[in-house]
Amino acid sequence: MKSLKPPNSHHLSAAIGWLGLGNWQEANEELENIAPELRAHPSVLLVRHEVYAKAGKWDLAAELATAIRKINPDEPGVWIALSYAMRRKSGGGVAAAKKVLVEAQQLFPNEAIIAYNLACYECQLGNRGEAWKWLESAFDLGDAKKLKLMALEDPDLEKFWEEIGGI
Repeated sequence: MKSLKPPNSHHLSAAIGWLGLGNWQEANEELENIAPELRAHPSVLLVRHEVYAKAGKWDLAAELATAIRKINPDEPGVWIALSYAMRRKSGGGVAAAKKVLVEAQQLFPNEAIIAYNLACYECQLGNRGEAWKWLESAFDLGDAKKLKLMALEDPDLEKFWEEIGGI
């Protein structure tokens, strides 16, 4: 798909900027300024998803992430966004989020953040052995130091803080 041209590209950039500043309301306003026929552009949809997530509108975020995944199934970040939304949407939960990432992990076996999030989900489901396996896999696949620091601040992995700190 073609890239957006001004002024629509400017509105999209401004929306991204507002999100970076933590203001999803202004980001949403910028997206509303994009021409209606271009609001289904994948770049716009990704930013709209982020607006929904920041606003805590998880049902809408899950719906949009599902649509984006159909358009762009080869992007691991879309699967990760969908899993986050599935965890938080009404009727969702950790098991639903895990199901999305198990499928994603088959498609993207070298993505550290997918393994990391599977560790979080397994830990929350009480599957300590599986959680540790995924966490070690994430450390092997990605920047282990960065991921360990992230894990030491992640409440999903609190059960492993002592072990991670000792590594």
